[in-house]
Amino acid sequence: MIARVIVAPKPVVNDPQGATVHRALASLGFAEVSGVRIGKYVEIQLTAGSVEEASSRVEAMCRELLANQVIEDFRFEIDPGTLPRP
Repeated sequence: MIARVIVAPKPVVNDPQGATVHRALASLGFAEVSGVRIGKYVEIQLTAGSVEEASSRVEAMCRELLANQVIEDFRFEIDPGTLPRP
């Protein structure tokens, strides 16, 4: 199974990297961009007996290591039928 995890700053948390990218996009002529948030994407290959078990384990991984829950939110999806990317 493959778990795809997205971790991003909470909406109330300042995102200086996102602000820098936003300003850069505006300076390149992309005036339609009204905001940018920078996060991280994590892909995890795991073995589990069921999608429910995989979901439980990935949620534990996010809570214990992958996301700082004080300043970040996370979401993930479990794809039970994918092969790892080369």
